[in-house]
Amino acid sequence: MSGTLQELQRLYDQLIEKAEVCRLDKYASSDKASRSRWLWSRLLPQSSYAPVKGLYLYGGVGTGKTMLMDLFFDQLPGNWRKKRIHFHDFMLNVHSRLQKHKGVPDPLEVVAGEISDEAILLCLDEFMVTDVADALILNRLFKQLFMNGAILVATSNRAPDNLYERGLQRDLFLPFIATLKERCVVREIGSAVDYRKLTSAEQGFYFIGKDISSVIKKQFQMLVGDAQPVPQEVEVVMGRKLQVPLGANGCALFSFEELCDRPLGAADYFGLFKNFHTLALDGVPIFGLHNKTAAYRFVTLVDVMYENRARLLCTAEGSPVELFEKIVTISDAQQIAPRTSSRSRKNDDFDLCVDNELGFAKDRTISRLTEMNSREYLEQHAEMLAKKLQLPSENPGEKAIEV
Repeated sequence: MSGTLQELQRLYDQLIEKAEVCRLDKYASSDKASRSRWLWSRLLPQSSYAPVKGLYLYGGVGTGKTMLMDLFFDQLPGNWRKKRIHFHDFMLNVHSRLQKHKGVPDPLEVVAGEISDEAILLCLDEFMVTDVADALILNRLFKQLFMNGAILVATSNRAPDNLYERGLQRDLFLPFIATLKERCVVREIGSAVDYRKLTSAEQGFYFIGKDISSVIKKQFQMLVGDAQPVPQEVEVVMGRKLQVPLGANGCALFSFEELCDRPLGAADYFGLFKNFHTLALDGVPIFGLHNKTAAYRFVTLVDVMYENRARLLCTAEGSPVELFEKIVTISDAQQIAPRTSSRSRKNDDFDLCVDNELGFAKDRTISRLTEMNSREYLEQHAEMLAKKLQLPSENPGEKAIEV
């Protein structure tokens, strides 16, 4: 940890010292100058790499990566061109901009120009590449961003060399890894302790059991009070809309199938939590090979909820750990000892899902579900909500119940 703190201090000191050279002050250059710079870069291609290397922090779940990045970001001057954003949200923004500039000879260069004009220092949380569309554009996008002087600070559960492991057309992604390692100092944060699990995790709205929809509906009605829940519609990116089965007072009620068994993604979930602060989710199943796609969506949903400090009320077939017991990495699968009885092996290994990306992501999801079920998290949520509503915070949660 001390080495990581030293790297963050190194980066902070260099940015302060070279702020003018790095063009960090957003008031130092006018919009006209920015447009002129973009025009001349089209006519006379040039690079202006920042004299400061960024930082890529990776390590296991709950080791404090996001906390350290947020502390670092909050200490930076407010007049700098800086942005702190979740990687999911960042890529959604990139694809939205690409759509807007469709028809331009090189839309990716235009998008990189827009992003670097808005923010020279990019802090991206939870860097994780699972989508082939993202993988194929990241190298060109970040090469252009770095040429425009951008500086990257990122957190991830995976080392650069393990990003997009076994992904489709990964050979086209490999140059990005080289670019990333060239422009960032790479630092691992190691810890045997998941600090998120040290919260008092027996205090939330996580109900365990099958066919207990009545429990969540009763709790949902208690949360919305006298308001009458009605079907609602929220806007997501590029004109798409998401149907909310029931919503009232900032609380939305979905079945698991409605939110994770349909072709929805991060854009839909971000749109949902721009309008609702609490999700009541009924019927989270045990995950395995048969519902792997739904598991990926659930992981994304939890990431977006955690990023927005949203509150989760849910019924599930098992504890967070039990939900993901059948999801394993290739390495885990190789360590599973073969059984002497083919019949017992068939029963034990039925529905086992061997997936590296999901196998790594599940630890983060288990950790976050545990924290989101804690008194500390629910108090933070209540305080955040009270600030928005300018009302005193109320009792954030009830005791977790196993039915």
